[in-house]
Amino acid sequence: MSYRVAVAISGRGSNLVVLLDALAHDDVAEVVLVISDRAAEGLERATERGVAIHRLADFRDGAEWRRVLTSTACDLLVLAGYLRLVPADVVHQMSGRIINVHPALLPRFGGSGMHGARVHEAVLASGDMESGATVHLVDEAYDRGRILAQGRIAVPVARSAATLAAAVLEVEHRLLPAAVRAAAVAGHPVPFVFA
Repeated sequence: MSYRVAVAISGRGSNLVVLLDALAHDDVAEVVLVISDRAAEGLERATERGVAIHRLADFRDGAEWRRVLTSTACDLLVLAGYLRLVPADVVHQMSGRIINVHPALLPRFGGSGMHGARVHEAVLASGDMESGATVHLVDEAYDRGRILAQGRIAVPVARSAATLAAAVLEVEHRLLPAAVRAAAVAGHPVPFVFA
């Protein structure tokens, strides 16, 4: 039996599509559910692939989260561009079984409101010469949980938020499937080496 993965999204679902592609011919894990807090484009991508979807009536309702996650017997919840906090009771129930991919090198450039172009603008404003993506465990606060792996890149010479975002997204697209595979093999999310 493969490791059952639910993915929460808020937007176009590029990390979701990459994960679906990476696991398409993989016996170790499968995406069985996609959850969103809004009418996200990524829900259409999931439906096209035959993956069950659920649009939350109220993203703050832990009972709704628990009901849908339990009904699909998920082993892991992946936040892939999901922009809201998961209700604390869900985090407690699934403690150690929720991961997030963040488009920066945590603990810097994380927290409430640090998503999309804001993250990359903050990296550029800092003068850092390196950026990347982080996969971490999820707790009750934004971007605070234990770091499992990071992928690093040099900040592109062009130094625009859009250029940096594109380069970091390439890292996310390799890092997230690696994190899910490592979790599936171990039976739970674990730190891993990312090259």
